[in-house]
Formats: sequence, C-alpha cells, structure tokens
Amino acid sequence: MARISEKDKNFILDLISRFPEGASLEEILLGISPPISRRTLQYRLSSFVKQKLVETIGEARQRRYRLPIASSSMMKGAILLSTISEAILQEVKRPLYERKHADYHREFLDQYIPNKTHYLSLAVQNQLYELGKTDSQRPAGTYARQIFNRLLIDLSWNSSRLEGNTYSLLETERLLQLGEAAAGKDLRETQMILNHKAAIEFLIESAANAEIDRYTILNIHALLSEDLISDPRACGALRLIPVGIGGSTYQPLAIPQLINECFEQIIEIAKQIINPFEQAFFLMVHLPYLQPFEDVNKRVSRLSANIPLIRENLSPLSFVDVPESIYVNALLGVYELNQIELLRDVFIWAYERSCLRYSATRRILGDPDPFLVKYRDLRKETVVLVVKGRMDKISATACIREKAKHLVPVQDQARFIETVETELMGLHEGNIVRYRLQIKEFNEWKKNWH
Repeated sequence: MARISEKDKNFILDLISRFPEGASLEEILLGISPPISRRTLQYRLSSFVKQKLVETIGEARQRRYRLPIASSSMMKGAILLSTISEAILQEVKRPLYERKHADYHREFLDQYIPNKTHYLSLAVQNQLYELGKTDSQRPAGTYARQIFNRLLIDLSWNSSRLEGNTYSLLETERLLQLGEAAAGKDLRETQMILNHKAAIEFLIESAANAEIDRYTILNIHALLSEDLISDPRACGALRLIPVGIGGSTYQPLAIPQLINECFEQIIEIAKQIINPFEQAFFLMVHLPYLQPFEDVNKRVSRLSANIPLIRENLSPLSFVDVPESIYVNALLGVYELNQIELLRDVFIWAYERSCLRYSATRRILGDPDPFLVKYRDLRKETVVLVVKGRMDKISATACIREKAKHLVPVQDQARFIETVETELMGLHEGNIVRYRLQIKEFNEWKKNWH
C-alpha cells in the first residue's frame, strides 16, 4: 500500500474534524476528491487510529471516526508558538498599567531594506510557496476567480470576525449570496461585510493591473470604510487627526505630514520586495503600525496582503480559524515592542490553514459536489413541494426548515437549507424540467413568490 502524503493525511483529518460526533466511512468517502477506494480509506483510517490521530466510536457498520479532543483543538485553533513568540504574548497580556508607553518609531521602518531584510526566512518563503502554488502560468487572478465564491464568503467573514463582527458564516453567506441581512444584527455589522465584498471584488477584478501603490491602498480603504466613518471625506484619505489604540499603551503618529511621508515609504518599500509572501507580511506589519487612516486600518492590511498572492495565482489568505485574541495580541507585539515574531507565527499558521481550505476547494472544481449528490433527491422533492404548494418566501422558509429538521443530519441542516433556498431563487422557465414541473405550475407559483 502506497504511503499517504502529508497533504492527503491533513485533508482527511480536516474532513473528519467537521464531524464533532464522528464521521462514518461513507461520509468521509463522499468528501474526498479525487475519490479513493473504500479499502484504501479503511487502511488509512486504521493507520490513523494506531497513531492515535483518530479514535473510533461504535462497532462494525455503526463505527464512526473522530479526532481526539486534543487533536481537534490542534486542527481548529492551537497555534504552535516559538519561544520568543510566547515571551511576546506574556508581555502584552500584562495589565495595561504594567506596560510601558510606546510611540511610533520610524527607525523600525527605516531599518527594513527590501530583499536584504527578511521578516520571513528564505526557508519559510519556500515552504509557503510550495503550499500555495497553483498554475502560475495563467493570467493574474485566474486562481482567485476560480474559487471566487468560497473566497468571498471566507475572507469577508473572517476579516469581519477579527473586528468583533457577530455574523455567523451562514448569515454572511446568505447576505452575500441572497442579499438578506441577518435579523437582530447591528447595521454596522451588515455594512462591514458588504464593504468587504466590494473590496474583494475590486482586488480580483483588477488583479492583472493591481499594484501596491497609493491609488490601490487608498481605494481599498474607501471601499472598506464606506458608511462606517462619520466623516465621508475620511474614506480613502490619510488621516489628519490623532487616533488612539484601545487596550494598548501605543500612541500612533499624530502629525499629518509625517503620516503621509511614512505611508509613502511603506508603499515604496513594499513595491521593491520581490517575494510575494514577504511583501504580504510586510504590509500586515507596517500598515496597522502606522495607522494611516482614521479607522479600518487592520482590515486594509489584511486585504492588501492578498494583492501579491492574487496577482501571482497563489492560494489567498483568508484567516480561516485564526482566533481574534491571538491576532490582536500579535499586533500589540508590533505596536508596543516592535517585535514581529508572534504575528509571523500567526501569519504562517493562517496561510497553512487557508491553503488546506482552497486546495480542497480546487480539487472539486469541475466535479460534482458530494453534498449536492447526497441530497439531490431530497432537494428536488423540497423544491417541487414549494412550487406546487404555491408558497411565498415566508412559507417556503418554514417548509424547508421542517424538511431539514426531520430528514437531514444536524451537521448538514444549515447547508441543506441554504442550497434549497438558492435553487428556488435561481428557478426559471429554462430549468424547471429538472424538477419535472410544468410551466403553468411555475407561473402560478411565481405570482406568490414575488
């Protein structure tokens, strides 16, 4: 039996991690693409059990596989930190009154010499390239466009989540795909996610010509800050007023002329950096440190970091599973100590997580989605029930949820509801034959639907 690669092993373990109550052999098989034989999967799972990477529940046909509690934690959030990163973390977690006041140190920026200074070692740069490489010979932005829908949802949600946004992933998906704001949410949270959508679309649409320059960074800020800053003139403009950092002893620059000079210096240095990962990480360090805008600085840095990755057709960075607390503490390490090691550990880990996500997404492009295949008959049955019942949107939502509740496993219910709702919104006279519906039935239903 051929030895399993580390990449395939991690893919299977990540797949199992999505089933907290355990996954059956069939459920794991459905999620693997390209498919492997049942016997091969059994052999691999048996090996994982012996290595204590996976544990079993039940016997024979009822057997399910799940990650041990410790492994599940590692897969979902535990970032392994270097000794220096641990020290930074302990320092910035001390009470505010015990930490020293910190001003902006321009020497921190001045000391960086493009392609001579390396925040990421050459070994790490090569490691990240091997993880993130795709078909680099195709036009810039091709890969990001291939995974556009998944990237749009992931990056919008995760970047907003790191700002304290309380939308769930599913609510974000509904907002971006269906235009429906989640009930009970603050309007600012909805606007934040919609602004991410606009900024990500801008990055991908302009990938062929996108550069790290003043125009691009200012416009990313304008898109991300729309209707979120009290003074509309501050959108896409460098700040003219002092700002503070909550929960930190750090005081950013307050003189507009110096802010402009340092911003231009950051842009000029970033332009000269050859390696796309070093370029991305440099922006994630220095844009938040300068705080060039009145607000939304961290969001600008996260999306700007994707410019070189999208341009080079590398896997994008969407901050999948990154805990908000460790990210904030890593930035405090930069703000108060001018130490990048903790943020570097977070960046590397986050990129590895993103690559796992999008390599899996890319594998199934062009192949049927196992989830859709699994629920094909039930999805069609539900669509037919809604149409023949001439249900409006409120009645249809209740009907779909009832179907999911009684006929779909808990872990699949949210996605089942979403897929059926999406199918109904995309139903038209040119595709109703798939559901064995008559044009008269469709037209009668449409009257109530609208």
